[in-house]
Amino acid sequence: MKPTLPRKTIVEAVERDLGPVSQWSTVSEGEESQVFGMRLGDEDLILRINNVADDFQKDAFCQRRFAALELPIPEVLSIGAVGPFSYCVSRRAAGVTLQDLPPAGLPDVVGSAAGVLRTIAQSPLHETRGYGRFDARGNAEHSSWRDFLASISLGQHYDWKSVETSVGGPWLERHLSLFMDFVPECPEFRCLVHGDFGSNNVLTDGVNITGVIDWSEALFGDPLYDVANIFFWRPWLACMEEQARYFVECEPQAMGDPVVLRCYQLRIGLQQVHEAAKAGSEEDLCWAMARCEVLAADLPV
Repeated sequence: MKPTLPRKTIVEAVERDLGPVSQWSTVSEGEESQVFGMRLGDEDLILRINNVADDFQKDAFCQRRFAALELPIPEVLSIGAVGPFSYCVSRRAAGVTLQDLPPAGLPDVVGSAAGVLRTIAQSPLHETRGYGRFDARGNAEHSSWRDFLASISLGQHYDWKSVETSVGGPWLERHLSLFMDFVPECPEFRCLVHGDFGSNNVLTDGVNITGVIDWSEALFGDPLYDVANIFFWRPWLACMEEQARYFVECEPQAMGDPVVLRCYQLRIGLQQVHEAAKAGSEEDLCWAMARCEVLAADLPV
């Protein structure tokens, strides 16, 4: 669950560690962190509070290793504790998220967003290892990309037994089985993948992409997985729909093999089903299951 600490508690912890803060503001929050804008000295910064520090450490790793002119990742300045939670202070990127950008402004930036995805995929991965989601040292546990994909069906990674009543055993068995049938057809690539690109983790000034944030879901694997994430969420968010339309109309080659693209979307959907069921979010669960139904119907049998 996302922390809901009172601002007074947060202010006391940050000022204890970093000194007086002259200004506080509310900003758009993600699914897992409380987020505030703040001014320390003469600089505008972002403060996030989360349950654990691991994701913040991973952000810092990704900024050190992958940030570039074409891939702006805000620098992490400090990671500390506030009660039982962790906080992270980072530089503030200009602009608003793609999710908060008015729909009329989206056509002007989706090409730039696609360019950032290409830069992410081309990032050098020296001194890292493995496939799938990696840690704050650049180590991932899977021996291949297909091994990561297949992990969605394994009990040590996903506790499907605990959500079987909510999801339905036959539904779960049918969709996991269909997905696993296509895993052998997926290519073996090892590139940087953001893992949650395209909505509230991408900032823009209306022309350029000014920041790519929250690398907690970042992976080593096939870059098409980031494109699949955009296509999976296109019915849910206007910013995803506009990006998907851009690929269809302007860069169809970036969509790769249509079967693999659908396969990746189904895996993303199954993960969303698991997360929604674990969280007890009935609305999100129903949407994710319906989306998986659509994707499964378009896969060859």
